[in-house]
Amino acid sequence: MSPSFSSRMHRGLLASTALLLAPLGCATSSQAGAARDEAALRTDEPPRVKPKWGLVIHGGAGVISRENLTPEREAAMRAALTQALQAGHAVLAKGGRSMDAVTAAIRVMEDSPYFNAGKGAVFNHDGVNELDAAVMDGKTRMAGAVAGVHHIQNPIDLARLVMEKSPHVMMVGDGAEAFAQSQGMPLVDAKYFYTEERWQGLQRALEQEKAKGAPPAEQGQPSTQGLSPAQPSAPGQPPAQGASPATPGQPLTPAQPPASAPQPGQPATPAQPSSPAQLPTQGATPATPSQPQPGSSLTPGVDPITGDHKFGTVGAVALDMEGNLAAGTSTGGMTNKRFGRVGDAPIIGAGTYADERCAVSATGHGEFFIRYTVARDICARVEYQDLPLPEAASYVINDVLVKAGGEGGVIAMDRQGHVAMPFNSSGMYRGYISEDGTPTVAIFQQP
Repeated sequence: MSPSFSSRMHRGLLASTALLLAPLGCATSSQAGAARDEAALRTDEPPRVKPKWGLVIHGGAGVISRENLTPEREAAMRAALTQALQAGHAVLAKGGRSMDAVTAAIRVMEDSPYFNAGKGAVFNHDGVNELDAAVMDGKTRMAGAVAGVHHIQNPIDLARLVMEKSPHVMMVGDGAEAFAQSQGMPLVDAKYFYTEERWQGLQRALEQEKAKGAPPAEQGQPSTQGLSPAQPSAPGQPPAQGASPATPGQPLTPAQPPASAPQPGQPATPAQPSSPAQLPTQGATPATPSQPQPGSSLTPGVDPITGDHKFGTVGAVALDMEGNLAAGTSTGGMTNKRFGRVGDAPIIGAGTYADERCAVSATGHGEFFIRYTVARDICARVEYQDLPLPEAASYVINDVLVKAGGEGGVIAMDRQGHVAMPFNSSGMYRGYISEDGTPTVAIFQQP
């Protein structure tokens, strides 16, 4: 499809969903107010007030169904997203840097058990949590990333340390954790990352894998036929309280859940806040991906509570008062991943990217986002084709990726404050906040 045809095809579709971060009165519990907000976000006319700064976040995309998400769980996740938005807004409102706002928002989501990052990270095939993260400063093009770390409470902070305190862009595994200690960042015990939901998610994945037989080797990987696959760690007793910090290179056995732990299918019941307005989906339709490329056996994690399939990642992009952009992404990867697999989140240009014009954080099937350099592709179309950001983002997510068989979405901002949040799955946890301080959060594709 030619760029000119793409422009004509998407311009009409996106005219009604191009979004500026301006006061829209989006937070209200009344149905009438929500209806007004939806109309405002879909109007062909941009808001009258030009935005100066703002923040956009995501908490992962995938098959997210209303019928499987209980009101209590939905309320808790909306509350966590709102808290992340408010943390980033507090930084920007004081004249803080976009990078500070990005890391503040992501840190909140990393500390929540509801998202696949930090505390809520999924388990790999061996019963270990492996964490990845990246940040990029649009003004300087400086970037930092970490992958495959096991004992870092907030990987987004370590990624920033790599950017600011080293000459490198990416560090992995034991080396990254040794660098963290050299910078005064403490390591945490593996018990910190244990959640019953994620552990049950791994058990189901292992059962499904056993029923289907050993998965095929990834492209470029030697076959494991005839070899015994790595066995998942047997859950042991929780480490004693006050245990000494973990040592890099020595993953710990996940803690055995207490006998009183809730059974699968019994979610917590936090207080339910008022339901904010839905965000636009930028004209997205559910993806109809082609067959996966040969050797691609990875699948999204299955939430043991809802049964939904979701590519868990968290991310944020921000524009500060000085007109500077930044982006960051953090993830626990995919449930039951093997062989040190790393997805797109810590790959600059794939899952995370920012320059002086555009900032992007992605969530989805990482292998496709890496192959198609999704984050950089969006910004390149803004830079070289002079496409509006919503149009460029929608084309890459809803055309390029769908044709390739890739599923997921992105959040993006440009230096004028325009926002794009396209996704080709049934849902994406997402939200934005502008200078008026009103957070807006949405989950599903349809209002």
